[in-house]
Amino acid sequence: MSGWVSHAKLEKVTELFMTTLIHHRVEAAQHGKNPYVICHMPSGWAVLGDRQLLRGYCLLLSDPVVSDLNSLSLKERLIYLQDMTIIGDALLEVTGAALINYETLGNTEHALHTHIIPRYADEPDEFRSRPVWFYDWKSGPKFDPERDKELMQKLADSIQKRLHDHLEP
Repeated sequence: MSGWVSHAKLEKVTELFMTTLIHHRVEAAQHGKNPYVICHMPSGWAVLGDRQLLRGYCLLLSDPVVSDLNSLSLKERLIYLQDMTIIGDALLEVTGAALINYETLGNTEHALHTHIIPRYADEPDEFRSRPVWFYDWKSGPKFDPERDKELMQKLADSIQKRLHDHLEP
């Protein structure tokens, strides 16, 4: 039976190969070592995106990390979706965006995360009515902890106020 791998070892190998960037970012956030973190929320972490092509582009990373929205219980889904829209409300308030796009994909990173994308009235015509992925994201400004610090603090304050207001009886 030397050709067989124990179930525990197989789980460990599977875990090793199933670990995504989302897993790494959540683990770093849990240890206070993720510079992209805006704040912790009931369902996970609000973080600023790696590229700030559209000012305020955020993500919500589930914690604990699950593969997709359907892996959560109905109650957990409601909390996640509420957190997602609270980030959107904060973006509208802080950035003056015209609207917010929400995208929960999972095609590349099989770990629940949602892109929360502020859209602006002054975007170029060729992009304003199209999905944000038509932009050249590689040329967009990279996250800069110093430049983005004030934006992150304003977003955190707005998110925390909304969470607090929601918890009030």
